[in-house]
Amino acid sequence: MDFGLVLQTDPPASAVVGLMRRAERNGFRYGWTFDSAVLWQEPFVIYSRILEHTTRLTVGPMVTNPGTRTWEVTASTFATLNDMYGNRTVCGIGRGDSAMRVAGRSPNTLARLGEAIDVIRDLAEGREADVGGQRLRLPWVREGRLPVWMAAYGPKALALAGRKADGFILQLADPYLTEYMVKTVRDAASAAGRDPADVRICVAAPAYVGDDLAHAREQCRWFGGMVGNHVADLVARYGEDSSVVPQALTAYIKAREGYDYSHHGRAGNPDTAFVPDEIVDRFCLLGPVEAHVERLRELRGLGVDQFALYAMHDAREEVIDAYGATIIPRLA
Repeated sequence: MDFGLVLQTDPPASAVVGLMRRAERNGFRYGWTFDSAVLWQEPFVIYSRILEHTTRLTVGPMVTNPGTRTWEVTASTFATLNDMYGNRTVCGIGRGDSAMRVAGRSPNTLARLGEAIDVIRDLAEGREADVGGQRLRLPWVREGRLPVWMAAYGPKALALAGRKADGFILQLADPYLTEYMVKTVRDAASAAGRDPADVRICVAAPAYVGDDLAHAREQCRWFGGMVGNHVADLVARYGEDSSVVPQALTAYIKAREGYDYSHHGRAGNPDTAFVPDEIVDRFCLLGPVEAHVERLRELRGLGVDQFALYAMHDAREEVIDAYGATIIPRLA
């Protein structure tokens, strides 16, 4: 099992770079960041510094989207980083939540997302692609490699990930939902004539190591609110009692009243008080080391290739070090 660290690009950027260097020293292989240009600093600039100051870390957004940058610009940015640092990027992509909504736009359609996955990958790897009716190619790309991993929750999005993506990102760590969604993605891959094992699986969730469970829950409750934004979209599309979306995912948002993105992804987010302890415990990894190891072994048994740890809480360094010292060696 691989391990990744997920951060917001809050200033100073040097702190983000420092935490990513710390993660690499502790055995993490991936460095992910949010990508929301209004709320945080531009991640691709910071990736260049992370790559310069690490030797093995693969970096990328969790997640970018097809709407805030033109596709040829996204592809060229990844390809430039890969040319400079040796194919050490990964493109996490989805419909867009905070990046689109804060800018006054709706999330992208799945049709647009599926087209963007193909175009961005082709251009970044040096192949010709159709961009808005114009055939384009980046003539300077040599031996480029860009895996494109797609974030998804709903049935149509999961099917799209199985058909097109090199990896699937699931932003929660509940074993029941993980099993259901991994099966859906891999069934879609098989139906499309792909080898299901070729689709890498990444589970991403906050992790907090320690015995004070009440404190850990309060530090990570924001995550249920972030996931709830996507769940609310699913409920609006399919209804509260739909048979195609598990109640284990949707039931908890009934008390959700609204969401202010100025608190997005932050401990103490006042708009996430509706998230019950049971959801925090299911979606996140909390408690002593053995609780983390037990959950991660269960997820690995369900086909998860990477656990990406959100570190938006008051113990970032401590959790990175705890994983490096006592958890990663037992699962890597």
